[in-house]
Amino acid sequence: MFLAGFFIWWKLSNKPLELFTNFEECVAGGNTVLESYPHQCISVDGKSFSENIGNELEKANLIRLDSPRPNESIKSPLIVKGEARGNWFFKASFLVILADWDGRIITQGIATAQNDWMTTDFVPFEALLTFSVGLDTYNHRGSLILQKDNPSGLTEYDDALEIPVMIF
Repeated sequence: MFLAGFFIWWKLSNKPLELFTNFEECVAGGNTVLESYPHQCISVDGKSFSENIGNELEKANLIRLDSPRPNESIKSPLIVKGEARGNWFFKASFLVILADWDGRIITQGIATAQNDWMTTDFVPFEALLTFSVGLDTYNHRGSLILQKDNPSGLTEYDDALEIPVMIF
């Protein structure tokens, strides 16, 4: 009896640690998620994984997205709202692209300034995207890309905000 109890205890206590490779796996494993931005998951072996929010923090002084937020589930029609510095626009607009996980463009549209864009201040914008998701879609992950308008065509003036979304 003692030997059987010891064996069960030993088997349970020597359970191998699950090895996680990303934030989603760490969360699904029931590990601790910190209320930071971006969220961080700490696994029992002490490894830390950050939630993918694209390059939102890097671009926060140039363009801010109110809706949708990173990793949000989206569906058609999608209203994209936020604010961007006036120099993100050209003739009061810039391109918005929705791409699937493989980088294929699902749809694109134009974001338009809601106020005077001839400024260096933040200007509210809005865009409407309509799309359909195929029945054979196996992976609902994608990216919303807000491209700075660059009428010069010079690559040094290219810029974009890219955030992950779940497309339904």
